[in-house]
Amino acid sequence: MKERERIDSQIQKLEEKYKDSGQDLSSYLDGLLHQRYLTYWDYINLDTLLSLQQPRTYFPDEEIFIMYHQITELYFKLILHEQKQLVDDKSQNLDFFIEKVRRINSYYEALISSFKIMIKGMEREQFLQYRMALLPASGFQSAQFRMIEIYSTGLENLIHQSKRDQFSDLNSIEELYEEIYWKRGATDLATGEKTLTLKQFEYRYTPRLIRIAKQVRNNTIYHKYLQLPETKRYNKELVQALKTMDINANVNWPLMHMGSAHRYLAKDKEQVDATGGTNWKEYLPPSFQKVVFFPEIYSKQELNNWGKQWVDHIFNPEKK
Repeated sequence: MKERERIDSQIQKLEEKYKDSGQDLSSYLDGLLHQRYLTYWDYINLDTLLSLQQPRTYFPDEEIFIMYHQITELYFKLILHEQKQLVDDKSQNLDFFIEKVRRINSYYEALISSFKIMIKGMEREQFLQYRMALLPASGFQSAQFRMIEIYSTGLENLIHQSKRDQFSDLNSIEELYEEIYWKRGATDLATGEKTLTLKQFEYRYTPRLIRIAKQVRNNTIYHKYLQLPETKRYNKELVQALKTMDINANVNWPLMHMGSAHRYLAKDKEQVDATGGTNWKEYLPPSFQKVVFFPEIYSKQELNNWGKQWVDHIFNPEKK
């Protein structure tokens, strides 16, 4: 009898749900009767997913290269999924804040640990061949990573460090965006000319990135942290989680790219240009950029020494 009452209650709730749709519940139940059972492969669009790898050459390792970057973009989407929830939250709930940052860090850590696929999972000789068919595409053009940065902190913290002290949150979004650090990574420092890689990226994504920056102005994850009451803002678990996020995004992630670049582009004293023409030796080192999402939680000494030990490890491994 209890089961019958439960079903009757559910039917009544369904009638309430669908009464404003213009169709009665009976019509929806007829649809349910005719609907096919859901399968795993249909639910995740498996066939479509497995068809998205389209190599430009016949080198087998190119497919590894494509799939790894696609996986990376999916992890970036997961990070953004958590960031958007944090930015939209108005509760100032400490447990919620910590849990979201913890999830973000778990995605970063999965990415960082998986980068050995890029460093040791491909033959250098194959890479140097098929990369020529990829010009001028470059991982530099990952718009999702730029969105992650914008959701994390104010644009004034993403200005190239050589000019950072000349700008503040009082500048317009457009002024700040023009001086953002990563643009120098795809600009000829001698002539000031932008590479085709950067021109393509800006044409496609600049309006979207500026729109996002305006939407989250004074409402980034960093601002959310600063707006917390002192009793929550100095919570050790939260501060440590934010520091870990900073290190993951702005030290460990570029560090892994440096390791990969050295393996494939700087072996045997012969430096090879990156596919997108990026100045990777100037662009990737954490100590050169000193990008920090949450500067308030560090001492001056920590900020001054940002990333130095990691750069020494890459360029001078004998100092290890």
